[in-house]
Amino acid sequence: MDKRDGKEGSDLTQRGLWRLMLKLPALRGRLQILAQKSMALKELCEAYEEAAMAHERLLKEGTTRSRERALEYGGICLEIETDIIELVLEQSKGVPD
Repeated sequence: MDKRDGKEGSDLTQRGLWRLMLKLPALRGRLQILAQKSMALKELCEAYEEAAMAHERLLKEGTTRSRERALEYGGICLEIETDIIELVLEQSKGVPD
């Protein structure tokens, strides 16, 4: 993932967070809290948004090659979701639901 300066990077981070809150509603509150203080979560949110956008774009292209690549990006999204769930659970130990 290339690091973006300023607004574009923070926009990707925010959109990734929103997308994750929709995808993982059980963790929505914890995601909001941790996003304020965890640089690791912010970076994962940005990476998630980039992968999700690539996945959607490739699905729309409709070629055999783009569908294959879309599957790869879908897998990347799932891996990032797993990393985020693990991070949230680890960071939330001792925090009430």
